[in-house]
Amino acid sequence: MTIALAGLVALLVLFPTRRLQLAGWRRDALTTYFISVWLLGVVVAALPAPARLLVPVLLVAYVAPFVTVRAGLDRLFGRPGPLRPPVEPAPPPPMKDVTPPDEQAR
Repeated sequence: MTIALAGLVALLVLFPTRRLQLAGWRRDALTTYFISVWLLGVVVAALPAPARLLVPVLLVAYVAPFVTVRAGLDRLFGRPGPLRPPVEPAPPPPMKDVTPPDEQAR
């Protein structure tokens, strides 16, 4: 039961860790984040006594990778997101002469 609980907590911690990896965090920082949040999760799941103090810390550590400060401030103040330069459309290909050769001679 304990191994299954530790595995379930590890699977849950993979989601925010993957989000941090996509954000460009280094491998050692990701490992530290994963192990610390995993340990907090296992302690909260296994021992009910410290859960009252650790659950708020665990929730902040779990949700923080999904929240970006810049995007939140942009939404708050109604500013648009980062602008991308417009993509120029490709010029159309030259027109082909599809008139049959018999009709061109006349």
